[in-house]
Amino acid sequence: MAEAPAPRALEGKRIGLFVEYNVEDLELHYPALRLKEEGCIVRFIGPSEGFSCKGKYGIPAKADTAIDNITADDLDCLIVPGGFAPDYWRRDERFKKLVRDMHAAKKVIATICHGPWMLISAKICKGLNMTCFHAIKDDLENAGANYIEGQAVVQDGNVITSRTPQDLPEFCMAIIAQLKAQA
Repeated sequence: MAEAPAPRALEGKRIGLFVEYNVEDLELHYPALRLKEEGCIVRFIGPSEGFSCKGKYGIPAKADTAIDNITADDLDCLIVPGGFAPDYWRRDERFKKLVRDMHAAKKVIATICHGPWMLISAKICKGLNMTCFHAIKDDLENAGANYIEGQAVVQDGNVITSRTPQDLPEFCMAIIAQLKAQA
């Protein structure tokens, strides 16, 4: 007889991931799958419910939640993937407001690659230690962040940042560890 599966440490934790055209596919889907394995409830947040798009490499994604229908109270963690998608989100006050509200509530915000652009546009980077894809290093520094070079993941309080898809295992481990610490 098979043993019952062990309880998952993050059962019921609520995770939101932004979704938009040209998102870095791995940076959207890898954390979503990894956190589902840990028992999290994962929601794809888009400009409208049912919004469908393809990522940077053509993998389809669909928003199950509209940005207008979610608040920081509904989430334990917000993940902002990279690719070219952050350039769309940063132009939309609704997405920036959710980032600011998550930060004010000291909830986990995890960004990777170009994702930190959202934190820059939400104006929450000043004084934070952060990393990112090297092409936006100057943007981070100009926003008042302390750019940390050579680390796969940098965590400063509730904010977790990472560089590229190659860093996804470490990125997800940092998210999981922070969510467990907050349990």
